[in-house]
Order: sequence, then C-alpha cells, then structure tokens
Amino acid sequence: MLSSTADHLFWMARYIERAENSARMLDIHLQSSLLAGGRSEKQRNQSAQAVLLISELVPAFEQSQKAQSNPEQTKQNELISDAVLRFMVSDPNNSSSIYSALYSARENARAVRGAITTELWETINVTWLKLQARLENDAWMQDMPAFFDWVKHRAHLTRGVTAGTMPRDDAYRFVAMGTALERADNVARLLDVKFFEGAAAELLDWDAKGEYYHWAAILRSVSGFEIYRKTYRDTITPARVAELLILRADMPRSLLAAMNALCNHLNKLANKRSAHTLRAAGLLQAQIQFANIDDILEHGLHAYLTQFLARINAIGKGISQDFLEV
Repeated sequence: MLSSTADHLFWMARYIERAENSARMLDIHLQSSLLAGGRSEKQRNQSAQAVLLISELVPAFEQSQKAQSNPEQTKQNELISDAVLRFMVSDPNNSSSIYSALYSARENARAVRGAITTELWETINVTWLKLQARLENDAWMQDMPAFFDWVKHRAHLTRGVTAGTMPRDDAYRFVAMGTALERADNVARLLDVKFFEGAAAELLDWDAKGEYYHWAAILRSVSGFEIYRKTYRDTITPARVAELLILRADMPRSLLAAMNALCNHLNKLANKRSAHTLRAAGLLQAQIQFANIDDILEHGLHAYLTQFLARINAIGKGISQDFLEV
C-alpha cells in the first residue's frame, strides 16, 4: 500500500474519533454545569477553561477571542462558557473543533475513495453534509445534548460500517490503528479533566454530591455508567472509575483496550523500520496490563496520565515515520 493512502486512512479514522471525543468532553462540561446543583457562572467558565487546558488550546482560543469584534464582552469575562463551546464545535479556524475534524475526515476519505467501501464513503459524506445544516445559525445550541449525541451516533455508525463492509486487509488495519491511537489519547484527557478544572479554578468547592455528578458524567461520556454498575455493583468512587478506564480490558474505551487494539494491528503491519515503535507500544501495553490502581493513585493520577499522553504521542509520531512517510 502506498504510504499516502495509508496516511489518509489513518487520519480519516483519527479525525472521526477526535470529533466524537470532543463531543464527549464537551458533554462532560455541559452535564457538570447542569447537574451539580446549579454551578455559578464563574464555575462554569472555569470548567470551560479546563476543556481548553486539557486540549492544549488556550493560546488558540485567546487568539480567536482577540479577533472577535466585541472586545468589551471578552474583557468582562461574560459567556466564556458559550464562547468555548462555539470554539470547540463550530469554529473553522480551530483545527480541533468538531467542524474541522469532520471536514478533515471527509477530505481524507475523498482522497482514498478507491481504498474504502461505497457505504463508508457515503456515511462520512452524509455526516459532513448534515453537520453543516445543524451548525447553521447556531441551531445546535438550541439542544446541545442532542447535538453531542448526534455526533457520537454518527461516529458509531461510521465504525459500524467500517467493521461491516471493509475486508480485513492493510487498509482496515490502518483505520483501526488510527481509531485506537486517538481513543487512547482522548480517554486519558477525559479522565484527567478533573485535575485541569482544579488548575483553572485553583480550587472548586465541590461537596460529595458534586464529586458524584462529576464522575458519573465522565462514565456516561464514555458509555461506561452501566458497565461500572455491572462491574462494581457499588457507589461511584474516583479510584474505581480510574481503574475501569485505565486497567480493564473488558471496558471498550479503556486505555488497556485501546493499547491492545493498537498493538494487535501494529504487529500485523510491522516492517523493517517499525521495530522501535513496536517495542514502545508493547512496553506501554504491558505496563498498563500489569499495573495496579493503588500504585497509580499513590504516585498521582495526573502524573500517570501526563506520562501516558507523552508516550502515546511518541508512538503516534513513530507510526507516522515508519508507515506514513515516503
């Protein structure tokens, strides 16, 4: 397979997954704002800033705000939450917005129409066309939970069509590998959002009820609320949520499940240049597989996730160098 074709397939899958995970992260912000006893405007703004921090988009957002025609509103710190939502959903100048992610996914799919099935192309293309209608005149803001659910549904549909129509060849493996890599990165960021809310606010005075709503929102955002109940049959605690989303291979969106999928496809695509990347991915997979949640929490969840993100990004760069560059 040509490296350019592999590159388009890999990034097509990453952008689909990125759009979905952006919707999941924004859904956490929205649920936390609505459920935790009616948080103040200041707390909602701090939560919104946490979304930017965890996505490493603070400079880009500030630049976007400076370009706005109404500097007084920005100066008064009003409606920062709404501004962040627009920036993360519909801003074409933000390369990480849902708009940009689905546009890039569609453009990558169009470049390799001969390597994907007609059903997959039509699914991605229709998603892009319907997105434009939903974003027109900020219609999506009338019912934001429904919009985020729609983005997640379209991502699920795309993966289902991929699994149901594509042969298990190299093209499929590059798609699956892109999905697994992006998911690992984004789930780690979702799990770490609590730390970044603290960093944005210095201190959020949440009571036990607020903590419950926060962790419940995280579980629901990764479709893990029912899985948590079936697995632990007890109240929601941060340690168990972390264990479920990091160490449980039977949780589809856990870090271990993503690493298992990534290593599986990476091993089948191995070439003469990929030995270092294979070793790095296998080592990270093994360390998660045999880790203990108490040890992780003892050394600090944020420190663990920060290290994980650095390593998964290095693996992503290795994949690009080994397979996607001429």
